[in-house]
Amino acid sequence: MYDRIQALTTEELTKIHDATIDLLKNTGVAFGDLEALTLFKKNGVRVDEKTAFLSEKDVRKAIESAPSHFSVYARNPEKTVSIGGENFALAPGYGAPFLVTPEGIQREATKADYDNFCKLIQTSTILNVNGFMMVEPSDLAVETAHLDMLYSNIVLCDKPFLGSPISRTGAQDCINMAGLVCGGKQKLRETPVTLSLITPHSPLRYTQEMTGALIEMVRHGQAIIIGALLMSGFSGPVSLAGLLVQQNAEILAGLTLAQLVCPGAPVVVGGTSSVMDMRTGSLSIGAPELTKITLATIQMAKFYNLPARGGGALTDAHVHDAQAGFESAMGIYSGICSGSNFVLHAAGILGAYIAMSFEKFIIDEAVCGLVLEFLNPLKVSDDTIDLDTIKAVGIGGEYLTHSKTFEQCKTGFYLPKLVNRRDYAGWQETGGKRIDEKATMALKNRLSSYVKPDIDPQLEKDLSSYIDKRKKKIIPDSELSAW
Repeated sequence: MYDRIQALTTEELTKIHDATIDLLKNTGVAFGDLEALTLFKKNGVRVDEKTAFLSEKDVRKAIESAPSHFSVYARNPEKTVSIGGENFALAPGYGAPFLVTPEGIQREATKADYDNFCKLIQTSTILNVNGFMMVEPSDLAVETAHLDMLYSNIVLCDKPFLGSPISRTGAQDCINMAGLVCGGKQKLRETPVTLSLITPHSPLRYTQEMTGALIEMVRHGQAIIIGALLMSGFSGPVSLAGLLVQQNAEILAGLTLAQLVCPGAPVVVGGTSSVMDMRTGSLSIGAPELTKITLATIQMAKFYNLPARGGGALTDAHVHDAQAGFESAMGIYSGICSGSNFVLHAAGILGAYIAMSFEKFIIDEAVCGLVLEFLNPLKVSDDTIDLDTIKAVGIGGEYLTHSKTFEQCKTGFYLPKLVNRRDYAGWQETGGKRIDEKATMALKNRLSSYVKPDIDPQLEKDLSSYIDKRKKKIIPDSELSAW
């Protein structure tokens, strides 16, 4: 099939890989965690102070150990998700401290906002993984906020969820709470129920918090997503090919550590590296360069036969306007259609990760639905060609009143609920609502009709009891980064 999207050749992919190995072998990647450095040394990796120097053999062994596909199990078994190969997952925005109102005003996010996003994900027929830190609730204590967010993830939604990789202890809390859900830590090792986003601190290093979280998650059988975020011209080179090499080195270093901790650990690799706009010094996630980098990153993951992360409703716009629409649509379409197996930020994100919007969540979700329908293959067979009907209608006939049209009119086409397909008069007669106004109405309907999924009352009590005990023990986090 003819495709204008650039596909890197095997020679180009190999060149990126070879340069990556050179970088890992001669420059290395630093880890701010003593256990990680000890583990590297124990397995024959050269370590100098905090820097691990990885050979081709070290990396190749890790790549071969990591699975090409795996499942993440849901509290509701019917919602278990497969990741890898042709299977992919869609998850909401992540890490936004602010929420944008329908009027376009940016305000601090709250726990009520967080819970409402959990409810939207539960009622979504498109997104199949719940998030973590869709927004950062400003009305919760920073030291214990992850406990309340995890509780909402588990109780308000019965889909797989993202874990809390904020630190080693944050990861341990997630593991303990997830263990309550699935019947103990041993069973948890056999059935991963979470994925956690592990982000290198570019250039070429992992903080103590991220490294500790990585170790704890994979040690207990939980999946991780190693997602690099380099800023070309700031934390990565301006040359996109060079950026891909540095990004790949950071990803493969994390992958190698994960496989040393637990051979066969499920890992998704990828990222959302992009460019810094030199006019403002700001990260741009709506840039076409991000799409180029994402497509190449997905190709590198396929080169290694690993599940890929990439794409999303990414935009630099601060309100849900036309800019937000076209940038987000490009990110969703390109990521999914290029083979991404995990799309983070599939709905709701604004302002280069700074904010979430309920209305944009609804709109992005609709765009994801359109892309998913686009991916449904056009079926060609004697039945779908239906030459008899074409002949029966004949020259100059009409299909509107034909029996086959009546049979297929409700199932033959994708019928989106949010977009307008009426003529101007019909649109005016039905209220003349813009899509953001319709999204607000859809939001209210979704939240008002939300039904909490079934959950064992004893599990709720056990989770609440665990949180109460932890809140009494937690003091301001002493796990200070080495950087």
